[in-house]
Formats: sequence, C-alpha cells, structure tokens
Amino acid sequence: MRRIVLLRHGRTEANDRWLYCGSTDLPLSPGGREELSALQRRGGYPDITDLPVFTSGMRRTEETLTILYGDMPHTAVPDLREMDFGVFEMHSYEQLKDDAAYRAWCDGDNDANRAPGGESGRIMRRRVLEGFDALCRDNDSFLLVSHGGPIAAIMAKLFPEENKNRFEWQPGNGRGYVIEMDERLRSWRAVPEEG
Repeated sequence: MRRIVLLRHGRTEANDRWLYCGSTDLPLSPGGREELSALQRRGGYPDITDLPVFTSGMRRTEETLTILYGDMPHTAVPDLREMDFGVFEMHSYEQLKDDAAYRAWCDGDNDANRAPGGESGRIMRRRVLEGFDALCRDNDSFLLVSHGGPIAAIMAKLFPEENKNRFEWQPGNGRGYVIEMDERLRSWRAVPEEG
C-alpha cells in the first residue's frame, strides 16, 4: 500500500500578521518554532522510517522538517512551493483593500485571476500537481513538507468526491495528512493525531 505524508510548515511572521506570503522565503517565527516543538513532544506525527523525504526548499519547510524529525537527508522540490502573490506579497488585506489592482484580483474568478507579477491559483495548482505527479512516479511512498495551498491542491485532486474547496483542505500550520492508497482504496487521516 502506498503511503504519502503531507505536512504544512509551521507558523511564520506572515502567518502571525495575516500577510500574503508565497514566494517570500521566511523562517519560522519564534512562536511557530515553539508550537512545532510542543506538537512534536506531544507526539502524533507518523513514523517516517525508510520514507524518502521532500520539502519545497523554502526555509519554513526546511526548519519544520528539522524540528519534527531532526536533521535528515531530503530533497527540495521547488515545484511544490506556495503560490507567488506577486506585488501583494507581504501585505495584508487591510493594507490592500483599497488598491484597485488588488480589488480586480479578488473580484470575480479569483482562482483564474493572476496576482500582478505573480501567479493565479490555477497556475500554482498546475505547477504543484505536475511536481506531485513526478514524485508519485518516482516514489511509492514519501513525506512532503510543503505549504497550505499546494497541500490543498493535492488533496482536492486525490479526493474530488469530498467536494471540498482549497480553504477546507488547507491544514493548519504544522499539520497535515497521511494518505494511504492502492488500486482500489484511497483514504486519509489528519496529523498529528490527537490523544
């Protein structure tokens, strides 16, 4: 049976301040490091012994991997990075709400609308799913430490019958999913497991 572990990075300053952050290479915030360390001590993360390990290569995913599993060999896969928010990077809704370009990006089909200088949701999803499919072709099972948007795109592809949107699939910081599948069955569970 194939087993895929998807984990979202821990909190960053951008998460703490509700800023758009995709391509900006931020480290974890002090609170994010503390929260991940507490989650790791509590347990509930899957055993990844013998699994190949991948990250998006961004500092926040690298630090998350180290806090949760220690210093281990892994490969960075840049296609599995978060969406590039272009000129909106590192700005909040409050800062942008009166900007005409921001309003145009948000209004209508915001999955198709491209952030100026950045990506649209569709462009990000296509990039991520191509990267994920390549990982699946080359690896039966693996751990991937990535970002909320990419994980949501992967889960929506694997479990379309659940009719969840990207916001419903996006795990919290330091959280994610274990997916198990074979030719007939496909299931998931949230991690870290509680209790």
